[in-house]
Amino acid sequence: MCDQDTLEDGRRYEAAAALSRRRFSALSLGAALALTLPAGARAAPVQTRRVVIPGADGPCDAVFSTPTTGPAPAVLVWPDILGLRPAFETMGQRLAEAGYAVLTVNPYYRKTPAPVVQAGAQFGQDAVRARVLPLFRSLSAETTMADAKAFVDFLDAQPEVDSAKPMGTTGYCMGGPMVLQSAAARADRIKAGATFHGSRMVAEGEGSPHHLIAQSDARFLMAIAENDDARAPEDKTVLRAALEAAGRPHEVQVYGGASHGWCAIDSAVYHPELAARAFWRLLDTFKIALA
Repeated sequence: MCDQDTLEDGRRYEAAAALSRRRFSALSLGAALALTLPAGARAAPVQTRRVVIPGADGPCDAVFSTPTTGPAPAVLVWPDILGLRPAFETMGQRLAEAGYAVLTVNPYYRKTPAPVVQAGAQFGQDAVRARVLPLFRSLSAETTMADAKAFVDFLDAQPEVDSAKPMGTTGYCMGGPMVLQSAAARADRIKAGATFHGSRMVAEGEGSPHHLIAQSDARFLMAIAENDDARAPEDKTVLRAALEAAGRPHEVQVYGGASHGWCAIDSAVYHPELAARAFWRLLDTFKIALA
């Protein structure tokens, strides 16, 4: 999870990161794509535009990437705790190239437009935590579920979206619970949910995000970092039990050798090989659920 538990891990791995903050911030978008996309993922040409869309509590800034080949199934992307930024714009484009209309939102729109941190920022930096933690704490299950309803409505109204097909959602770090909240809020439309190093997916009490699985109608992929699993080894068991009890098709997998944050391409612990593996599992999940 993006908290003190992983702070020391982030500091330890930062110096040895394959893609340093300085290197990433200096890359052009094309060069970044060449370094980070799994081989063979390029399929359709895409167009990307920044949009301002209706959120539950006002205008929300977002990035919308779509194939130029015609309407496609929609995917709602929830970023990690550092919010919407160039890395997630690139990741959204990667998914759009695979044939999806991808909306990546600024979850902090109520407080500030994106980006909320400078290029290459890491959660292990004191100034970064001071900036993002109050924003993170301003969110709740209620705000996310309200936003999910608004964002799904926006997507269904776009000509680039094939609204006759189911919709998917993905989330990273704090976005993990947001996937469950979105899938519950719009079970009528969201039929696939994928979480990558999701934080606090299991908590004490009835408010735990995993309880929302029973309100969903989606196929789920949950990719868990090895160090997150080491700290909370029972979480995967609880998640699998909830998925099985709800009758939801699922894959819950611990990625050995992956640290929390390994899928975000600007993370100090980004792991290209394991990120590619998780990405291919995502595409397989969407291929089944969003057809």
